[in-house]
Amino acid sequence: MSSFPESVQKLIDRFAKFPGIGKKTAQRMAFQVMKSDNLQAAELAESIVNVKSKVKFCTLCGGITEIDPCHICTDPKRIQNVICVVEDAQDIFIFERTASYRGVYHVLGGILSPLDGIGPDKLNLNKLIDRVKDGTEVILATNPSVEGDATALYINKLFEGKNIKITRLARGIPIGSVLEYTDEATLARALEARTEL
Repeated sequence: MSSFPESVQKLIDRFAKFPGIGKKTAQRMAFQVMKSDNLQAAELAESIVNVKSKVKFCTLCGGITEIDPCHICTDPKRIQNVICVVEDAQDIFIFERTASYRGVYHVLGGILSPLDGIGPDKLNLNKLIDRVKDGTEVILATNPSVEGDATALYINKLFEGKNIKITRLARGIPIGSVLEYTDEATLARALEARTEL
């Protein structure tokens, strides 16, 4: 059985570390890089370096940006007292594709998961507490899973007894699914039909 040259095998191994990429797909990606001309390969490498060197987390919302604070947080047309709380920075772009949400965001950086050692202290909750003012609406947009629901309930308890409106996305999103794979129409309906906790 012949093996790949070392540099090819390293590239395959690197691609295979990406979520959802198995060995076969990693091999196809590596061979695509080898088939591409030097300019295309250099552009790919430059894009990877640029993402690592230029992209940072917004100090206000925790989203990804090249300019801090991000363009969403500084947009004067955004409704500043409506905050959509999401698990990960990539979830922001899913909501933005619907073009139906005009508030701002807050990224938790994960969800409560005691089995994985993720407690409230590991989430971006202190900045959320600082951002939420009297009369704010907090939309809890964690994934509809046991951990997502537990995180939403925990955040709801943080603001209990205050003049804060807490809402949760409507259940148009199937239980156990992930926001990243939800179509825009379903997500827009869920956002419009959110319910108060």
